[in-house]
Amino acid sequence: MSFRLSQRDKDIIGFINQFRAVDRDSIVELFFKQLKSPINACNSVMVRLYRLGLIERTQQYSPIVYLPVDANIKKNSQKILHFLSILDIYKQMCTYSAPKQVIVEDKPTGRKGGIEPDLFCIFKGSPFWIEIQRNQYSEQKMQEKIHLYEEFFFSDEWNDLHWQPEGRPPIFPSVILITPVRYAVSSEHIRIIQVASIHELMEKYKGSTTQRREAKPVTQSSSGGIRINLT
Repeated sequence: MSFRLSQRDKDIIGFINQFRAVDRDSIVELFFKQLKSPINACNSVMVRLYRLGLIERTQQYSPIVYLPVDANIKKNSQKILHFLSILDIYKQMCTYSAPKQVIVEDKPTGRKGGIEPDLFCIFKGSPFWIEIQRNQYSEQKMQEKIHLYEEFFFSDEWNDLHWQPEGRPPIFPSVILITPVRYAVSSEHIRIIQVASIHELMEKYKGSTTQRREAKPVTQSSSGGIRINLT
């Protein structure tokens, strides 16, 4: 069969391959919201791509969730909810500024047993590793997770990650824990931020920036010299 894909078709397929599970309403929001009938237009495109065998789908959820053709994810898998949680965090970021260098389920150590953040991105000029905690864990388990980040920090392997800025000192990302529960975890070497959502993150740093403007300017330097300014 001969067919031609539009650039939007290619972008949608690439986005689904990147995020692994994408619901219909998110596709409408990200690719069709400027159209007069965005839902109808989206449905038409997604049915066509599905019939061409370029994407997979599951009707276990409402609205429909689309998957890569090689996802190897069961259509009723709880893993789908995990990927949708990552997508939700990405969309929250997009309401403020489109994140760059996005990596879903990043594995920066390249080996089993190292850190495996749910998401890496550069957001408003600062790099972040994001851990999305859908379930509640013990503080011991969470501190062990932080220790893995500290081990990677001391390895210096992060200096050579492909997204590091050229011609400037390497930066160790801050670690954002997206969680409704606050854990008593800490580190003297890396920055840990605990928030329930990206919206809370933005409000938190909006307030801290206002306070700094009213007071004497202070340079926040830690985690390899990173300075977080999300305004």
